[in-house]
Amino acid sequence: MKLNLRVWLAAAVLALPLASFSFAEEGGPELDKAPVNIQDAESLQRGAQTFVNYCLSCHGATMLRYNRLQDIGLTEDQIKNNLMFTTDKVGNIMKVAMTNADAKQWLGAAPPDLSLEARARGADWLYTYLRSFYRDDSRPTGWNNAVFDKVGMPHVLWELQGRQDPVYKTEKVNGKDVQTLVGVKLTQAGLLTHLDGEKADTTDYDKRVGDLVNFMVYMSEPAQIHREQIGYAVVLFLLFILLPLVYALKKDYWKDVEH
Repeated sequence: MKLNLRVWLAAAVLALPLASFSFAEEGGPELDKAPVNIQDAESLQRGAQTFVNYCLSCHGATMLRYNRLQDIGLTEDQIKNNLMFTTDKVGNIMKVAMTNADAKQWLGAAPPDLSLEARARGADWLYTYLRSFYRDDSRPTGWNNAVFDKVGMPHVLWELQGRQDPVYKTEKVNGKDVQTLVGVKLTQAGLLTHLDGEKADTTDYDKRVGDLVNFMVYMSEPAQIHREQIGYAVVLFLLFILLPLVYALKKDYWKDVEH
């Protein structure tokens, strides 16, 4: 009597993790693919530096402690000397110095904590959003965003990216000409972008934003790196140790029946 091969295959398929499904588009802007790789320690370190220098002045990350950054290859001294501006203890959480009361008074509302923003918004959304600010004098901050219309947040990375202006197209709606935003265009280079006539090079800025988003993905689930490492070890154990043992046991168990 031989075990039905199709039964084994069906069981193996059911044991695999379910594939992720992409949600149907809801008419929003097309999102660019974020270059996320939480195994890239150098990218995570650059992202941590950008986060502390540009984001932590307003946004906290209270689900992460500074000493957790040792998991991405930083020493305690490197963390203390380069990344700790709002506290003096490496075991403290990444909390913004500004209080919620001050934030409401100065900004109208307290900026959200960014600990889980990557999980809430998605890496592709964040990557596209941080590259889609454009000048809009009608807004209180002077900036708007092609992904998040009428955003209240100023463009904190504008010195790195430079100035982008909106690109509109005119459409007929009920017999009237209506301008629709179709994109943004770099019109003034920043520290990490270049303009050659009409041709814009945003490679360096895109990489910086990619590192920042990569860090935010890591920050939303720091244990993911160790979990994946354990997962690889378990898969190797199953394939090269347990599977041969199970197969040998099966052969020994069924030898009398098969013959």
